Amino acid sequence: MTTPTNAPGQNSWGPPPNGMPGMPPQPPFQQPRNGLGVTALVLGIVGLLFAIVPFLFWLGGILGLLALIFGIIGFSRGRKGEATNKGMALTGLILGALSIVVSIVWVIVVATAVKDIKDDIDKEIEKQGNATSAPAEPGAEPTDAEPTEAAPAALKFGQTFAYEDGIKVTVSKPRAYKPDQFAAGHTKGNSAFQVTVTIVNGSKETLDVSGALVDASDAEGSRAEPVFDGSNATEMFRGNVLPGKQAKANFAFSVAPNADGELQVQLSPTILEHEEAIWVGPTK
Repeated sequence: MTTPTNAPGQNSWGPPPNGMPGMPPQPPFQQPRNGLGVTALVLGIVGLLFAIVPFLFWLGGILGLLALIFGIIGFSRGRKGEATNKGMALTGLILGALSIVVSIVWVIVVATAVKDIKDDIDKEIEKQGNATSAPAEPGAEPTDAEPTEAAPAALKFGQTFAYEDGIKVTVSKPRAYKPDQFAAGHTKGNSAFQVTVTIVNGSKETLDVSGALVDASDAEGSRAEPVFDGSNATEMFRGNVLPGKQAKANFAFSVAPNADGELQVQLSPTILEHEEAIWVGPTK
């Protein structure tokens, strides 16, 4: 029996070293390059989540574009055998493309909404301009114009303003209000007052009151800051009011002590369809 002989320092019974006669050369081991595939998947998921949010869709579009680029490169590496997560890269690529599509849809929706609002404003301006420039009848003497919906007279607190479409708005008399310790918008030393606004939908269509915003001014004409606290000092209108139904909400304001003898409240039940009505009166 012949004892195998090896080079000095080699194990006589171990495998021959790489490159020895009779053995094919062994390729060096390469670590899979999976980083871009993982990145594409993460960016695709996050980008799609942002893309479906109304005010963050632009960020979703950017992340979706990055996911698309990294996904293409990662998928190419997988096909070449340089990476082992070809499916992950492909998923990130698809999610990135979907994020871009959703973002583009949001851009179209926002652009259309802005255009519609601009057209409505232009029509209202043109309507007001035509009403102002209309010539008077020959020989007619100028008279004081009666209060109209476009230029409502100031009302007393507790009175109701009725629009031509049947919608009615009432603002209650101001009552003293004590904001709690967590109040925002109230300055120490100021007086706080709260009013209740009632909107009655006397029209034949559902009324969206979510845009009904209430502003107030003090006796000197300075803006009174709205007060928000944990006791519902100010409650915003929400949702829709069906025909024949009504909605109520409280609004509190902080007034400087040297101008707290009178309060002026103005509001419109909608943003564009109705002009603002004004209520003025003493606070005490």
